[in-house]
Amino acid sequence: MRQNINAWLIGILVITILASYVVFSDTVGAGPVTKDTKWKLGLDLQGGIQLVLQAEQRGNTPIDDAQMEAARQILEDRANGTGASEPVVQTAEGHRILVELPGVINLEDAVAIIQETAFLEFVDSGSTPLNKGDWVCTDLGCPSPEQLRGTSNSTTSGTTSGSNAAVTSGTPSASGTVTGTGTVTSTTAATTPTAVATAQTTPLAQATMPSTTYHDVVTGDEIDGSQVQVAFDQAGVPRVAFGLKGNGPGKMSDYTSKNVGKYMPIVLDKKVISSPSIQGVIPGGKGEITGVTLGEAQKLAVQLKYGALPVGLRLIESRKISATLGTEAIAKSIVAGIIGLTLVALFMLVYYRLPGALADVALIIYTLVAAAIFKLIPVTLTLAGIAGFILSIGMAVDANVLIFARLKEELRSGKTLAAAVEAGFDHAWPSIRDSNASTLMTCAILFWFGSTFGGASIIKGFALTLAIGVIVSLFSAILVTRTFLRAIIRTRLAQSRWAFGMDQDLPAPAERPSAGEDAIYSKT
Repeated sequence: MRQNINAWLIGILVITILASYVVFSDTVGAGPVTKDTKWKLGLDLQGGIQLVLQAEQRGNTPIDDAQMEAARQILEDRANGTGASEPVVQTAEGHRILVELPGVINLEDAVAIIQETAFLEFVDSGSTPLNKGDWVCTDLGCPSPEQLRGTSNSTTSGTTSGSNAAVTSGTPSASGTVTGTGTVTSTTAATTPTAVATAQTTPLAQATMPSTTYHDVVTGDEIDGSQVQVAFDQAGVPRVAFGLKGNGPGKMSDYTSKNVGKYMPIVLDKKVISSPSIQGVIPGGKGEITGVTLGEAQKLAVQLKYGALPVGLRLIESRKISATLGTEAIAKSIVAGIIGLTLVALFMLVYYRLPGALADVALIIYTLVAAAIFKLIPVTLTLAGIAGFILSIGMAVDANVLIFARLKEELRSGKTLAAAVEAGFDHAWPSIRDSNASTLMTCAILFWFGSTFGGASIIKGFALTLAIGVIVSLFSAILVTRTFLRAIIRTRLAQSRWAFGMDQDLPAPAERPSAGEDAIYSKT
């Protein structure tokens, strides 16, 4: 019996130490296995960027609500792919979509991914590699004058791949290579010339329409987004795996079998985003793009996965927005949490005395475990999310209140402390289960509502933090507090009538527990 209690105490201690390590560290793990555990803050606490996109119809098909909703969902997926914490993507009047991106790591990359929302194409450029960023015409049309004017007054510097090289070097092309997953031979990045360009300005008058039209191999409609992912070989080198659907596998297999060694640029909204060379036949519509850095692979995977949209989207407004609440609100929320935790702890200590003190220790463990889970998931903390967490602190003692009230009743009926503790937990459990189940159902409804309606997405943070708090509170009350009570039952302090708020001293424990009590102690 005593060994069983000691094992539970050791387990609780280990969980507390691990939770504290996560809460007070920005990264956890060691060596190659590490995880960033910095707090994720929402738009209201740290600001971000706001984009307004105007939908434009393709061909003669008018824009309807179903197309706008599909575009909104794709943009939301793309926004999530940028690493933005709890992005807000919602439709507005006039066939517009509002995108808010809080806490992005690289603002320029995030804006670029959201802007590139038109149409994805794999094109045939033969033996000519295309430069990343080139505008091209394809079977499905050419870039608009507005797109070309957007490249005016642009500055080009550094090293770029190209066929008309002034200075060449034998380094792997950043454009990468593409090969079929069915091949057994390993592939490496193609060695292509690189050009060192000097900074130059393109006047508006020189922004001309491309003269060459490239044939489409497959389009974004034929890419299976569920099969696009960043993978790594045995040496840890990143690559982008992709799969096709519909007629795509047949088209890709036929084309690559006849064009090994040639180039198949990937074009998004008529702009080249990558120009891989074909290293082998791609059977079954499954291939890999290699020769790219991790950052390029991650960005390319997002573009491949969410490249096709039912409508064209044009960026009409982009602006940075400051935090509506910021660090002052975070500081006040922390103070509010500390005050709430302290008041709850004092109430438990004064009203329930010794059981209350044990519940206070369990409450501290609860706070550490819940905060650690928030960081590990991670949960994006908006002000509403913080409110949900603070609310869960008060709710965390609900189970203890029910248990301790029942414990007093069992003691007054003449039961020994050991039997009263177990009876108190057993009889209070149905009420605890039902009340927490109803709260969790409410959280599920709120989370669904926030996921379905873009303007209400901030509710998701409140629902998620409250639900996690409720689940952890069950662990805190049913396991932690119960284990603590079992551990002090046979101590001298536990026999004091004052410690349990009773009018007379509790019955002294027998030298050896009865068979019934021994069975009670052995329960987990």
